[in-house]
Amino acid sequence: MSTRRLDLLPLHVEHAEEMAAVLSDPALHTFIGGAPDTPEALRSRYQRTTAGSPDPAVSWLNWVIRHRDESCLTGTLQATVGPSGHGLIAEIAWVVGTPWQGRGIASEAVRGLFDWLNRQPVQTVIAHIHPEHRASAAVATAAGLTPTDELHEGEIRWQRSIRR
Repeated sequence: MSTRRLDLLPLHVEHAEEMAAVLSDPALHTFIGGAPDTPEALRSRYQRTTAGSPDPAVSWLNWVIRHRDESCLTGTLQATVGPSGHGLIAEIAWVVGTPWQGRGIASEAVRGLFDWLNRQPVQTVIAHIHPEHRASAAVATAAGLTPTDELHEGEIRWQRSIRR
């Protein structure tokens, strides 16, 4: 997938080294917890992720965000697609490395993902965002998601229906 400035490339284990540097700022974990992964830990996680979901009804879709003009990776984007009581639902998430934040990269990547999801049989898209994470809330808003009253592990569920 491509947008005006970005290429959304399928995640590969070989991205681990560069992504470990992109995601190395501990501040990225303020709202999600944990600490930055080493290249080895990220490589292991990417091996599990790219192997796919153990549930055949669920698809794990993962991309790295490549800034075309800068020829570098800037973050990741993911969608977990599976059945719900009302058709297929996609739970999305994104992260952009600190040096590239504030430049509209996450919003552009998520809009690119929505362009792709609109061509899939997905009825609903959700994201879970920490109540104090204003930047992620702004990305979700730009993508047409709206907050609900539902909390999931302390995070607000944001949602958007895809009209067919």
